[in-house]
Amino acid sequence: MKPAAFWTKTPPSLSAKILSPLACVYSAVVKTRLKKIHGAYASSLPVICVGNVTLGGAGKTPVVQALVKMLQERGQNPAILLRGYGGSNRKALAVDKQPAALVGDEALEHVRLAPTFVSCNRADGARLIEQNGTITHIVMDDGLQNANLKKTMSFLVVDGEQPFGNEKIFPAGPLREKVENALKRVQALVIMGEDKQDLKTRFGFALPVLAARTRPKNPEFFAGKPVIAFAGIGRPQKFFDSLKSCDAVLAKTFSFAYHHPYIEADLTPILEEAERLRSLVVTTRKDWVRLPATFRDRVVAFDVELVWNDPAAVTALLEQYKIL
Repeated sequence: MKPAAFWTKTPPSLSAKILSPLACVYSAVVKTRLKKIHGAYASSLPVICVGNVTLGGAGKTPVVQALVKMLQERGQNPAILLRGYGGSNRKALAVDKQPAALVGDEALEHVRLAPTFVSCNRADGARLIEQNGTITHIVMDDGLQNANLKKTMSFLVVDGEQPFGNEKIFPAGPLREKVENALKRVQALVIMGEDKQDLKTRFGFALPVLAARTRPKNPEFFAGKPVIAFAGIGRPQKFFDSLKSCDAVLAKTFSFAYHHPYIEADLTPILEEAERLRSLVVTTRKDWVRLPATFRDRVVAFDVELVWNDPAAVTALLEQYKIL
């Protein structure tokens, strides 16, 4: 699914207004699910949730990986737990070398860094992780709107450039729930990039705000090179802009639906165009793991890493909640 263009329009467009009744239904479903939070399973391990209130594109994945690395640098052995969006698996499962069609692309991106588990039921996933015996922490990628696993602390990740779109609930807008409701269940905000709307003043909350940004791992590799880029992520334009920041020369770009399952028919025209224009073909790491194996050696994966503006503030917050 591609984000609807009208989701970013303010004031809300006619399309958003027409879809408002369906948004009320979606909102009611989320509220019903969250009422179960008091009966949530309490893991024997600390549980850190990294979530958002929008449908993709906020930057959860790099935040999860940055927190995991912080724990690893202090001698801990964290595991990553996620639903496995885009995959067909429904039970609690340890990720190894399964295809993205089974466990989802994000799981295959995470397992390169740490033990990774997928489960639609997060409580079942936590129980499976606990059986491992060597895991010290559970870091959840998404799950802020999931109520069956108790969290030790939760981070709300927000895109500073486009934080909440038209501020309408899906499908009238990109929100999973009202921002005000989500703020009541988290211990800190992580704002990715520049906070263009001064969210703390606007919403009047007292939560700590952690600023962060992503940067390419090897920008020099792309500098001056003609590139054809494609992506099926929440905001493909963010990826294209990142390539420009490396001084890559974008010859052409292609946007696909979020978590698009690539097939040969998608990729052959792109590769033919790249040959004609003598360009590199580049995609995000999250997209790369969804490519058919026979195409991967012809496409470059673009890797990024998260940089905290104030790493000491992150450490202090984790210590406050006895994560470190």
